Amino acid sequence: MTMTVHVDIVSAEKEIFSGLAEMVFAPAELGEVGISPRHAPFITRLNPGEVRVKVTATESYPFYISGGYLEVQPHLVTILADTAIRAKDIDEAAALDAKARAEEALADKTGKIDYATAQAQLAQAVMQLKTLDRFRKRGG
Repeated sequence: MTMTVHVDIVSAEKEIFSGLAEMVFAPAELGEVGISPRHAPFITRLNPGEVRVKVTATESYPFYISGGYLEVQPHLVTILADTAIRAKDIDEAAALDAKARAEEALADKTGKIDYATAQAQLAQAVMQLKTLDRFRKRGG
């Protein structure tokens, strides 16, 4: 019997996923982490990117998160994200529009924009599009 760990992915709006997994991959602040059952406990910040929940050897669920926190306990992985979206539910048109708006704002040299905000919006839009692209390539 394969060992599993309980995984909860929660956004500010609602619970996105709750279930058992063989492995979880997440974009931690210092690089991607892989968490298996009975992993040593730790807490870290998460960057915008893709979280993959491997349920079985042949089935995994991808999610986009805008950042947040990851808490690991030996039998529980909790991801608290500001925004979390199942890859299949990402609105590609909205992400492309957000990316274009952020690039436009960054190109504005008048100094009337908040560059840090525009850069963060660009990074989030790009990561949503990458997550959606990976989901489609995996046959989603």
